[in-house]
Parts: sequence; structure tokens; C-alpha cells
Amino acid sequence: MIHVIDAGNRHLYGAELEQHFRIRHQIYVGERKWMALERPDGREVDQFDNADATYLLAIENGRVIGGTRLVPTEGPHLMADVFPFLADVRGLQRGSDIVEWTRIFVVPERRGGDSKVLHTVMAAMFEHCLANDISAITVVMETWWMPRFLELGWEVRPLGLPTMIDGMNCVGTIITVSEEAYRRTLAFRDIEAPVILSRRGAKRAPGERRIQHG
Repeated sequence: MIHVIDAGNRHLYGAELEQHFRIRHQIYVGERKWMALERPDGREVDQFDNADATYLLAIENGRVIGGTRLVPTEGPHLMADVFPFLADVRGLQRGSDIVEWTRIFVVPERRGGDSKVLHTVMAAMFEHCLANDISAITVVMETWWMPRFLELGWEVRPLGLPTMIDGMNCVGTIITVSEEAYRRTLAFRDIEAPVILSRRGAKRAPGERRIQHG
């Protein structure tokens, strides 16, 4: 269900990536009213949608229904380049084993109720990180996410104090990548592992290499 798309295979996912950019615009500009992200072409694309970005997209019958983005922290990324003050206590966390998590979404008709899309995307994030020796994930988030992540049993630590940004109470955090967090995320919605798939001709999905299931 979840496809990992990066510089090595994105030529196979042109249509899906375009869908995902337009869905992001519909959600973040249309729904959330983050008007600073508005673009006349209806695509929500920023400076971190570059060759270094990795996308985890939930694709069902050719249609994107959810996804998220991971960006290396050794280069430019949202917390370092836009919101460094959110890490003013513990400092910015950078390293080859740390990625930044941004732009998670689920299309409106696949949210809530018994939908597993959100938690499948989050489980894929851990599956991908475990397969690629990523030990931690940083994220700029609204504070209401914190209890949801703690409910999943994740280890989440603030990097600074919560700050109001454009009417939203935001905090910079770091999340520990662990097999336990992965398993708890799967179990929360009774999701079967592995969740990462690969398309014929694409490079092997990270979750197929090193995660042990069963």
C-alpha cells in the first residue's frame, strides 16, 4: 500500500507525485488555510521538495490517498531553515541517521472512523527508517499531535518551548525510531506488516530488506 519514492525511482511515479502535490495544496491551503503556501498552479511545493526528499505515498488503484515526506537533516530542512527557534532548548538535531518528517496527509474521505490510512503511513515511516539505519525523526508539529503520539507509545522529546505561529501552537520535537514504536503503531489499527510495497521496475522497498516479520 505504501510506496517509497526517492531520487532513484521517482521517474516511475510522475503521475502519483503530481497528484500528491495537488492534494497537499487542497489540504494545506484549501482546508487548513495556510495561505502562504498558495500557488496559482494548485500544487503545494516548497524548497524542500528537492532531489533529497523521500516520499511515502499510500496509493490505491492508482490514486494517492495519503502520504508524507522525509528530508535529510544534514542539508536544508524546515526546522533548521525556517523554524530554528523551535529548537532553542536542546538545539537542532542533525545527522546522517536523523531525518525530518513533514507534510503528512490523508484525503478527506479516508479519515476517521475505522480508516487505517494515517497509521499505515506512520508505520511505513518507522519501517523505512528501521530499514535504513535512521535512529531519530525530527518534526515541527502542532502541540495537539503530542498526546496522539504518546498514546501510540512513541518516545517524543521537545527540542524547545511551544510557540504560537500563525495562530497555531507549535513545538519542535525529536522522535526515537524503534521496533517497539513501529509495532505499537501497527497494532493500534490492527495493521499487517510489512506496509511498504514496491512497483515492478522500482528499486526494492526498504521494508523488504531488513525488517523481520512474523
